[in-house]
Amino acid sequence: MALTQLDNSNISVHLGSISEYKSQYDASLLVREPRSNNRKHLNIQDDALPFYGNDTWNAYEISALTNSGVPVVGIGKIVYPCSSKYIVESKSIKLYFNSFNMTKLGATENEVRQKIAELAEKDLSELLETEVQVAIHSNTSVIAEQSNVYNEYFDENTVTLEDECNPGDVTVYQETPELLEVHDIDESASFKYHSALLKSNCRVTSQPDWGDVFIYYKGKKTVTPESLLRYIISFRDECHFHEEICETIYKRLSDALAPEELNVFCLYARRGGIDINPERVSCETLLHGALSNPFFAHIRMPKQ
Repeated sequence: MALTQLDNSNISVHLGSISEYKSQYDASLLVREPRSNNRKHLNIQDDALPFYGNDTWNAYEISALTNSGVPVVGIGKIVYPCSSKYIVESKSIKLYFNSFNMTKLGATENEVRQKIAELAEKDLSELLETEVQVAIHSNTSVIAEQSNVYNEYFDENTVTLEDECNPGDVTVYQETPELLEVHDIDESASFKYHSALLKSNCRVTSQPDWGDVFIYYKGKKTVTPESLLRYIISFRDECHFHEEICETIYKRLSDALAPEELNVFCLYARRGGIDINPERVSCETLLHGALSNPFFAHIRMPKQ
């Protein structure tokens, strides 16, 4: 049973449309989308979420000017909880950050980056009606550290599915939970899987979104690696948001396995200067993602 097609009227303000790129700060460019629109088909209620988690956005094309007109560049990290009523639409946040390009914000590089972060925290928190944390770092410092989050999910127990198993003939490219083959096991055990074959498409433009998915679960049921890989591949022709893909994988595994613990983390590749990395967990102690990286330790945990 594939994911249902959803109403795009709210998010099509910018996405899929020709847009004027403003170069002076303009918070009105931001557009939000209710999370509930993307959860109804999964029977997930905003006031009774079956998971905890955060959405972590990395914005690689941020720039503004010093008071003397010298350009400053940076990489932004935006983190907000999955319990928020809204998500920010991706093209609107790109246009929003582009609106800083010719705006003078401080005497030094650090002042400029700090001002961008302060404005973005305020604007996004008001838009999404939740606590949003924003940090703007220099490009060189982030490039030196950005692999840490990715690498922390790999250890000697992590199985990369496509390297270790053969899924056989694959013919299903729309999300189909019936592909999951579940078996009981005698004692509770832990499993860690990774795949770089996660692909879905933008809900409005149908452009491809490429990603890695990391799955950890513990319990007295397990899913065969071959069927899990076929299930991950079944997203290949789905047109949905990154956050929804992550929540769908979480919900299907939760329903099938009734696990004691479950973590689903999707690391999507950068597109349009932004990558989006949703994480959903069964308990807050399982949260990893950006917030476990000491380099970003000053970012406070958003309130659930």
